[in-house]
Amino acid sequence: MRKVLLMLASGLFVIAGAAVPATSQAADKPNILIMGEDADQDTVPRNSRVFRRVLDGVANQLHDEGFDVFDETAVSLDNFAQGRARRTDAEIIDVAKSIKRPPIDVAVIFTIYASANETSYTTKIKTRIAGRLLQVKTGQRLGNFEVTSPRTWNAPADCPRECILEVVGKYSRVLANDLGSVLAEKLADLLDRRSSAGVVSGGKIANAFTLVFEGFTPEDIMDMEEYLAVFRGYKTHRLVYSGRRHHEVWYESNISAGRLDRNLKKMLDRLDISARVSFAGSEYTVQKITRRKTRVLDPDEW
Repeated sequence: MRKVLLMLASGLFVIAGAAVPATSQAADKPNILIMGEDADQDTVPRNSRVFRRVLDGVANQLHDEGFDVFDETAVSLDNFAQGRARRTDAEIIDVAKSIKRPPIDVAVIFTIYASANETSYTTKIKTRIAGRLLQVKTGQRLGNFEVTSPRTWNAPADCPRECILEVVGKYSRVLANDLGSVLAEKLADLLDRRSSAGVVSGGKIANAFTLVFEGFTPEDIMDMEEYLAVFRGYKTHRLVYSGRRHHEVWYESNISAGRLDRNLKKMLDRLDISARVSFAGSEYTVQKITRRKTRVLDPDEW
């Protein structure tokens, strides 16, 4: 009988989701942060005008394709040191993960390589830009691409540092536009757009959440797992830790954080479980509110 009731309740979640208008069913567009990695001394540093022109070129292409691109300085101004150069991969990923307003979904990370070879009659310039898409919450690589200059570009023979920077910047901007265009196309494909409705339908990029259940028995978790698997947008889940009263679940879904919060509360209500649900970053904590049991002893045992 309990199994039948659970199936009926699960069906209500699906029906309720189907009744939502198409525009509200659409998953949130990813928030994108463009960052440069310049730890290698052979790369163009972050405080260079070449770096800024490349960043602007990549950002402009993603913006033109309809993506929400945020400026790193603006969103990290309050809590992070500004103007740092030669940052490692670990540092920039940690910054992207730590920004909460707005939460960053995808980091576009690029690296610029440039060299100039002076001869008696010209200066030969080589430029290469490598870029990759990283899903911040899961660490999953979503794609990468590299653009290079056609053999070499030429600058005047007597070309001082300022001259070389201008030439490299001009050519790098051309490569940056190409790189941004390719990465935007890769990201758009992953999002699986609905051309007829004109909105993103959730696509192939799943949000990843950690669900921490405190105070629940293994039997409680078994009941809740059946609900978790029927939520709209569900991709997969995995139990990563299970004890007698503490359980952790890795949960992947196209659902937004707000809708998952509502579904968890509906699930607890259907199961008649009193609990506190809190959310920070990509982690939900569900704390069961327990009550003292009343035990009746047999008088003969006294």
